[in-house]
Amino acid sequence: MKKIFSAFVILLYFITATGQGKFTDKRDGNVYSTIQIAGNTWMTENLRYVSKSGGNFFDNDSKNIHAYGALYEWKTAVATCPQGWRLPTGIEFQSLINYLEEKTSWGGGASEPDYFGIQLGGMQDYEGTFSEMDESGYYWTSTEYDGANAEYFSYLLIDDKPIIDISRKEDITDIHGTEKSNKYSVRCLKE
Repeated sequence: MKKIFSAFVILLYFITATGQGKFTDKRDGNVYSTIQIAGNTWMTENLRYVSKSGGNFFDNDSKNIHAYGALYEWKTAVATCPQGWRLPTGIEFQSLINYLEEKTSWGGGASEPDYFGIQLGGMQDYEGTFSEMDESGYYWTSTEYDGANAEYFSYLLIDDKPIIDISRKEDITDIHGTEKSNKYSVRCLKE
């Protein structure tokens, strides 16, 4: 936890030094760093807003929200971004992937001007089990597959190597994770 906190403090310093923006959520006063990537303004931190309709802390421990953000089921994720911001589509996440893989900025370091700042907040599955903190980051997209499933972006560390992907509708029968009742992180995109 100290390692993640230290990395987060260093990230905040470099974000300020490289001229990236800031946004204050008027609902709760949380301040988020932002970055312009491929013509879009993204938050570089997981959303920490806890609304009346939902938002969990990993392991139900409120200490985890500052380092990892909150986890949301899909319906809440779609409605929880601050005014002027929204949940990105799968296509927008794919554009982000293409841009950052070309620039190699996923894990290069916070001093890079294109640094997106993945936070490995894990997830809570539809059965209520928390898992994968410090191993993976799952992020809802606004792309809906059907009444029970939606698309998500994932960033996994396997043997210290990142595996970056977006779920695909045609893979629903082979994978779990698209269930809207799962709780994943949220990154907001400026409208």
